[in-house]
Amino acid sequence: MFEDVGKMGRYLGQAMRLMVGLPDYDTYVSHMRANHPGQPMMSYEDFFRERQEARYGGKGGSGRCC
Repeated sequence: MFEDVGKMGRYLGQAMRLMVGLPDYDTYVSHMRANHPGQPMMSYEDFFRERQEARYGGKGGSGRCC
């Protein structure tokens, strides 16, 4: 029973982070280890910066109309 509560808490936490736009670095690391084991992984800071730029349009483009 406690495993289910813990799992539900992790999913809820992930959902909340995604709703407010915070990237999930742990999911990225798990994905990279499982699917791309030979490729280098970004640090948390690089990952966060890349996600912010992708969301808000960094590096030369605003990504927004206003």
